[in-house]
Amino acid sequence: MPLLRSNPSHRSDRETRGSCPGSQNYPAEPDRPCPGSQNYPAEPDRPCPGSQNYPAEPDRLWPGGPRYLQRPGVFPLSSDTGWLGAFVRLGGVKTACDLGCGGLALGLQLLGRRPEIRLSAIDILPAAVAAARENAALNGFSPEIVCGDLREAERHFRPGSFDLVVSNPPYYPRSGGIAPGARGAARQESCSPQELCRAAARLLRERGRFALVYPPERLSELMTAMTAAGLEPKRLRLVHKDENSAPCAALLEGLRGGGKGLAVLPPLLTSREEQG
Repeated sequence: MPLLRSNPSHRSDRETRGSCPGSQNYPAEPDRPCPGSQNYPAEPDRPCPGSQNYPAEPDRLWPGGPRYLQRPGVFPLSSDTGWLGAFVRLGGVKTACDLGCGGLALGLQLLGRRPEIRLSAIDILPAAVAAARENAALNGFSPEIVCGDLREAERHFRPGSFDLVVSNPPYYPRSGGIAPGARGAARQESCSPQELCRAAARLLRERGRFALVYPPERLSELMTAMTAAGLEPKRLRLVHKDENSAPCAALLEGLRGGGKGLAVLPPLLTSREEQG
């Protein structure tokens, strides 16, 4: 009987099973460094909660309201923004502009109450504009936000096209000794009340309203500036800590082309608000 020639396609069981781990013919594996050793692959650093690089969690401006992220270099969220947001009347308002918008806390209050409003906003700080755009997108809004000087807002927005202009402006003179930092820098006056009121008046349509918060000790100066710009002061509300304290803020609304007559509203007592 002739001998069968070996066929490379037919191999013994031992050949097809391969060699055992640890045997001489077992394929070598690359060395695997131990965790913590010099050659162990590095993992990306994970910032600790509370550190500068830890991802920020957005706050709610009010329960169930718009979300807000605080970013470095942007004026921190403050009580006067909330007071102004509640003071503003939105009946009949289709277009609104926020002068000196910061991170858009005030604009988000307006949109949270009336999402259909077409909002525009301006701030001179690039960090604030970036934060404002981020906060708008976080809540699904798409207002027009530009970086520029609010005193020249008409270069960015059509004059006479707004029903409402709002502002929580920087209102302390630069010689006033305000503390440094984002809060202090944002409160240092970058434009006079005269410049602010003229900017608002140029943007407003006839019978449009301008609402802002200002220090009560400068209320006379603000009212004079409003009147000179063609904005008649129409509503005033003073903010106090309690019945026995001096006012800490003034909320004022002016009407473009309005007649004489100022309505002084009951004071806002913050101690009662805090008690619920």
